[in-house]
Parts: sequence; structure tokens; C-alpha cells
Amino acid sequence: MTDPSEPAASKPALPDEAAAAGRTKEEAARARPPTAAEARAEFEANRSANKAERRAKMDATYGQVVPGRWILIVSWLCTLAFVAVTVPAILEPDEFVGASFALSLVLFFAGCALFAIDIVLAAARSRDDLMGIGGLFFLIGSAPRNVQVHLLGSLGIQVVVAAAGAATHPFTPLAFGILVPMVGLGWCGLWAVRHGSFDPQTPAA
Repeated sequence: MTDPSEPAASKPALPDEAAAAGRTKEEAARARPPTAAEARAEFEANRSANKAERRAKMDATYGQVVPGRWILIVSWLCTLAFVAVTVPAILEPDEFVGASFALSLVLFFAGCALFAIDIVLAAARSRDDLMGIGGLFFLIGSAPRNVQVHLLGSLGIQVVVAAAGAATHPFTPLAFGILVPMVGLGWCGLWAVRHGSFDPQTPAA
């Protein structure tokens, strides 16, 4: 006979009970807020996946051919002309400030015209495609990497040179150089609205 004073032997867990315990632990782990390291790892994984997805999308859309190369070339020509006139004007303002002022106005008004064209074309294309300011004027997600490098690089140089001219001679016509990046934005917008890759509009239910 079994002595009643002795502790009863523990019964082995049944399969259903073990499965329930496992589910409870998994649910508790999911309910626990992620640690900083886990959140960081998840963020990096998602970013890498999104980057790979964008690269695959651009490769499938454009391949090795870059459309609208003339836009890239003209954008750089505008930038080089601005640099060639503004840098001497910064160093010798009495001699070159007039030429810098004239070119700044020409490029600014050209940028305004381009901007108006971009808006009109974007309004027409937005009937079929989802277009945002970031993708239209800053080529975010709408252009392959090499196009971004050329057009945004050209725009960036315009901004740097214009800021240098305005900072060194703030109360002279050189300060009008800060208007010049309008033309760089205009070329970005023209490339995006004509050749950029945008997701289609979702048809209304």
C-alpha cells in the first residue's frame, strides 16, 4: 500500500497541456515589447528588403537604358554655366557681378517656366498614377540611382554655389543666385513627369 504521508508523484504533462503551455509562452513573447536591439534589427531588415525591392523594380522598368538623357545633360550645362560665372563674381565682384546677376535671372525664369510645365504634365499624369512631391521633384522612388545622382547632384551644386555667393556678398546682386536652384528642380520634375516610375492609381470601388 502507498503511504499517504509520502508526496504523490507528479503526473507527466499530457500532449495537449504541453502544446497549450508552448502557445502561452509564444503569446507572452509576442506581447512583450521588443528590445531596442530587436527593433533595430527589424528596421534594418525591412529597409534592406525595401531597397532590394526598389532596385529590382528600377531594373525591371529601365534596365541598362536611361531615358531622357538630354535632360541630365542640359541640367549639368545650366549648373556649369552658373558655376563658371558665379565663382569669378565671388572672387572679383566688381568685374563679374553683372554677368552673374543676368545669368541668375535667366536661369530663375527658365526654372519657373519648367516648373509650370511640370505641374501641368503632372496634373495630366496623376489621373492614372500616384504622384507625390518627393517623387516628382526629388526623384524619391521614381528614378533609378544614376538619374538621381546626376539630377540631384546638379541641383546640389547649384544650391552650394548660390549659398556661397549670397553668404560672401549678401547685399549685392550675387544674392540673386539663391533663385537659381529653381531650374535644377525644374529639370528634376521634367524627368520625373516624363520618364519616372510611379504606382498606378487604385480604381475607386
